[in-house]
Amino acid sequence: MEPALSKKLAALPKRPGVYQHKDDNGKVLYIGKAKNLRARVNSYFHKSRNLDGRLRIMVNKIRDVEVIITDTEAEALILENNLIKQLRPRYNINLRDDKSYPFICVKKEHFPRVFPTRRIRRDGSKYFGPYTNVRSMNIMLDTIRSIFRIRTCSLRLAPEPIAAGKFDVCLQYHIKKCDAPCVGYQSEESYDRMINQVEKLLNGKTSTLIELLRDEMQRLAGEAEFEEAAKLRDQVLALEKYSERQKVISRDGVDRDLFALAVDRTENLACGVIFQMRDGSIIGRQHKYLHRIEGKLDEALMKVLLERYYTETTFFPDEILLSIPCSDLDPVSEFIFGQKEKQVPIKHPKRGEKAALIRMLEQNARLMLEEYKLQRERKSEGRIPHVITALKDDLNLPRLPHRIECFDISHLAGTGVVASCVVFADGKPKKREYRTYKIRSVGSGHSDDFQSMREVITRRYAKVVEENGPWPDLVVVDGGKGQLSSAVEALESVEAYGKFPVVGLAKRLEEVFFPGDTDSVFIPKASASLQLLQRVRNEAHRFAVNFQRKQRSKKTLHSALLDIPGIGPATVRKLIREFGSVRRVHDASKEALLESVGPSLALRLNQYFESEGAESSTRP
Repeated sequence: MEPALSKKLAALPKRPGVYQHKDDNGKVLYIGKAKNLRARVNSYFHKSRNLDGRLRIMVNKIRDVEVIITDTEAEALILENNLIKQLRPRYNINLRDDKSYPFICVKKEHFPRVFPTRRIRRDGSKYFGPYTNVRSMNIMLDTIRSIFRIRTCSLRLAPEPIAAGKFDVCLQYHIKKCDAPCVGYQSEESYDRMINQVEKLLNGKTSTLIELLRDEMQRLAGEAEFEEAAKLRDQVLALEKYSERQKVISRDGVDRDLFALAVDRTENLACGVIFQMRDGSIIGRQHKYLHRIEGKLDEALMKVLLERYYTETTFFPDEILLSIPCSDLDPVSEFIFGQKEKQVPIKHPKRGEKAALIRMLEQNARLMLEEYKLQRERKSEGRIPHVITALKDDLNLPRLPHRIECFDISHLAGTGVVASCVVFADGKPKKREYRTYKIRSVGSGHSDDFQSMREVITRRYAKVVEENGPWPDLVVVDGGKGQLSSAVEALESVEAYGKFPVVGLAKRLEEVFFPGDTDSVFIPKASASLQLLQRVRNEAHRFAVNFQRKQRSKKTLHSALLDIPGIGPATVRKLIREFGSVRRVHDASKEALLESVGPSLALRLNQYFESEGAESSTRP
């Protein structure tokens, strides 16, 4: 650990807050919250702490820590959630919905509107959802509009323009779908009482709302307000019809949120399912997928699910049931207490009716996870070229070789040794991911292809291991058993051997060898899979040769510039810094050279380049 970072860690406050781990470029690696910032942040650097591989890599990259102090853990929870959404750090669990689900918004304004939206604005409006089934959301909106006379216009109904008579009644008033607050026929107090009833319905409090409306209906009838009482009677009948469609699960009428988790460690994926139970009926269901979960316990995943859900919802229940027992849920409990102003018990039921509900949720979570994996597999299979499937079958590979990486060595009589790595994705070159390497471990004048292959494989996959990807599905080495053995030694040295298949493609007979096998794998010469391997190998060879030629040309021209009288190393460095490369110096205009090095040196450079061009044009 660097001394500056060590001093900073020692000076951290023992207060709640949020911390951000950063690398040497200032990029945020991880965001977390803590009850005690000093203890939590320092724990990452304790040698006694048994970190998994992914966290160990992250800790090795940490060069700075930034903290934000908060008054409570609940505030830290909200801030952490917002920062993760904004910055998306690489080492945080990636939790997202399968898609963007809509909400029902009750707008914060005079005479609030009720409408669907997929965008949440922090403007004081209330949002109900998300609705995983758009049809059920539309049914809810239709139910609200059939029971309550909510305005559907977008007029700005402030008291001043209403009093000034700037609006006229519309068709909605004449067909008795709105009571025309725009012209003062309905008071704001009356409209707000109706909105409160809408919010009860959206929160699943159907039976409570029915009882309130019945009491109000009887009061109006007793006061001979028969027309108003009849309106409430119609609302009660419509609500009773709506409530009949809701499945009653529990008779105690307690508002509950239920959470269950299904985890697939091999796929590095989990699915969390949340059921909302109001008045004993299930009124909604959500599911969220958690990616990048390696090294995280199920308890930690459940905590993430709870934290993200309760920092986004607008309704807080009387009880929370979990499929996994969790300790240290104080930040969530404190946050809910701040919103609801009473403690909400968080339980892990093991027997009885509640345990049966949790088992039902677990089955749903497993089903959703399997469906997601199946959809992902179908989607990827739909894009798989035939040659990828054929190569998998011909080489008997454990998985489809979507990503193939191939290596080749190039030199000229032992000088200028370089290597190339080319990448093919689903049979097509990904040229942005091509890489070239100058070989350092082989001296000039020596041609040791085996050592060169060991060096380039080591450098390549030491970085892949450190960054945990991207991992290839197949590695091809240009050469026979010797080059293949060197590649295997290099992979073993960086603990990457066994994570993907590696083969050697010998040039002479186009034979494919696996490590340790005496005989080559037989692939028909005209097969598409062998042709793909040849195309990948030839591309690696072409890329390596081109790089080797560029290096030789650059070195030759660079040396030639130093032979010009008055042009020294400092001037060459200045030219390359300003023009970007020796080739661009050669191609630069007289005016550009004049401005860069002055008239005397510019004249010498121009004379040299002109003589060089004349000499090359007279060559046979």
